[in-house]
Amino acid sequence: GGSLKILWQRLSSTIVCSRAPQSPRHCDIMYTSVPVRFGDVQVHGLLLRWLVLSVAVMVAAYVFPGVQVSGFGAALGAALVLGILNAFFRPILIILTLPINVLTLGLFTFVINEFLLMMTSGVAGGLVVEGFGSALLGSLIISVVSSLLSSFINDQGHVQSLDIELRSRRGDHWE
Repeated sequence: GGSLKILWQRLSSTIVCSRAPQSPRHCDIMYTSVPVRFGDVQVHGLLLRWLVLSVAVMVAAYVFPGVQVSGFGAALGAALVLGILNAFFRPILIILTLPINVLTLGLFTFVINEFLLMMTSGVAGGLVVEGFGSALLGSLIISVVSSLLSSFINDQGHVQSLDIELRSRRGDHWE
């Protein structure tokens, strides 16, 4: 009873309404944002995204046999190296390959991701990628899993959800 009420007060105090911030009861769309905590420590956005990328590397190693990781520690190291390479080299590679990227309607971006995963494999110990095809499929899996998991995390490192509520139709609009 009491703990549920406290949880509801915490959740309802973080609701932001897209239509009328002064009265969330009249909104159709509400965003709920809750900070991620391990015990009493709040996890910041960058650390949480690093953990998400580590999980994505582990999922790629589990799903696809051409990508091997020796353990979660190796996945953390590989995610750190991959994140650094993505931050510094990916924008440069995207700009340098812009003409071919336009011609292939953006599909060449997968080759860039594959190249960065191969570079990560060469730098990070514990991550082994067996050839071009393995790196291409592994980078695709890492991109999809990372994007899905990151879609629930906002810039402050809070897990967010989107609640859409349609109320009864009155006249020509929804209430």
